[in-house]
Amino acid sequence: MSLDSITRSVDEAVSGFFEPIATWLGEVVFYAVPVAGTDLPLIVAWLAIAGLVFTLWFGFLQFRKFRLAVAVVRGKYDEKGSDGEVNHFQALTAAVSGTVGLGNIAGVAVAVSIGGAGATFWMIVCGLLGMATKFVEVTLGVKYREVHPDGTVSGGPMHYLPKGLTERFGGKGKQLGKVLAVLASFMILFFGLFGGNLFQVNQSYAQLVSVAGGEDGALGSSAGALFFGILIAALVGIVLLGGIRSIANVTSRLVPAMAIVYILACLTVILVNATAVPGALVDIVDGAFDPEGVAGGIIGALIIGFKRAAFSNEAGLGSAPIAHSAVKTKHPASEGLVALLEPFIDTVVICTMTALTIVIANPDSLGKDIGGVTITSDAFETVLPWFPYVLTVAVLLFAFSTVLTWGYYGLKAWTYLFGRTRTSELVYKVVYTVFAIAGSLLTLQTLIDLADAVLFMLAVFNIIGLYLLAPLVKRELNSFLEFVRRRQAGLQDPDEDQESVKTTV
Repeated sequence: MSLDSITRSVDEAVSGFFEPIATWLGEVVFYAVPVAGTDLPLIVAWLAIAGLVFTLWFGFLQFRKFRLAVAVVRGKYDEKGSDGEVNHFQALTAAVSGTVGLGNIAGVAVAVSIGGAGATFWMIVCGLLGMATKFVEVTLGVKYREVHPDGTVSGGPMHYLPKGLTERFGGKGKQLGKVLAVLASFMILFFGLFGGNLFQVNQSYAQLVSVAGGEDGALGSSAGALFFGILIAALVGIVLLGGIRSIANVTSRLVPAMAIVYILACLTVILVNATAVPGALVDIVDGAFDPEGVAGGIIGALIIGFKRAAFSNEAGLGSAPIAHSAVKTKHPASEGLVALLEPFIDTVVICTMTALTIVIANPDSLGKDIGGVTITSDAFETVLPWFPYVLTVAVLLFAFSTVLTWGYYGLKAWTYLFGRTRTSELVYKVVYTVFAIAGSLLTLQTLIDLADAVLFMLAVFNIIGLYLLAPLVKRELNSFLEFVRRRQAGLQDPDEDQESVKTTV
């Protein structure tokens, strides 16, 4: 029996067993209601409304404190003796590597193809709103993180939901928090294995095969797929064994590099077609408020843009706080401000660059029923025929960094559920690397669909917790802003005064 027939049999068996479950859960989680001639998934509305509420609650913080957030990333307000494992910049790049991925390339192409150029405008709006949500959940992630005796840190919704709800509501909040923590851990773990690992490897392999001669090329065989899977698994395993410090060291170099490669590719297309830029910008704005050929008109374009942005930046899902919680800081809101840059980078910058490239290039495949990556690839190819190879490099970098970060997310969920022992962690890392190998051989699309539904179900529980804990976040923000004022005035922070006393004694 050949490897091809074995993998085909496994795919069919898994799909046959899980397809009814995935279909049912998908219908529940992504339940849509008709709005102005199109369908609005309620989960997308749930995420977008949260962004609007937190934007208003914190007085448009993402705009008022943007410069302060950049200053924090640059290390201007670092504090000596802070608990944590990585600096602000490394925490940001680790989290960005989990959100910046194929959604920025394929998902945006789908949005423009279905929703027209105007979907880009609403994608940007959703990204800007998501910045406020990200600030809230990451501040909570750092505030309620668990610092272990060896200096390592665990954080995320499995920690801030039970601890935060207990602090605010006592015993009743504690019981609810424990249930939500266990559910959150299972959801993060499941998505990490299938959506954050297997799917990323599978799609990056598919893109590599497409530019390397297709199925008849050197990598198109089962042996080529197995070699690719083992190579990725080995690289992931090596980095994952080093923990968040190792992941942060890789992503702090990889994320800027892959962003530069991809943005330069987009800029090349844009500059070659510079005369078309004003017209494209007009199309994006006009299409947002007066779209043609889009089901549901303005609402249809808005929904499509919001949907792709929500899937891309993951604001409100509770995943990013896991990486941000490892930061070295005494003020949780400092990392919350850093985190609000994440949707800006992911959606406002990278997604917009992709959309603008596609709108300007206007490839023949745009609007046809084909894969999103193909549309983006064709847009690059309108300028230079070798641009698809640049896209392949970007896809591989995006996918690898996503696999690394979700490996860390999954590890924290695993240890919360099964204990933080060396054996437990080793078992998880072995399982995760095996899934990376499987990613190049199997599609398991049904399980990936199930993982998407599970992850977005987490947003329901997570955002309820964010609403209930928002007053605590405001208190943390005021504390950090007071620290900033004292630092700018040349005064010492009270916490630093205490540290000085301890050192003197």
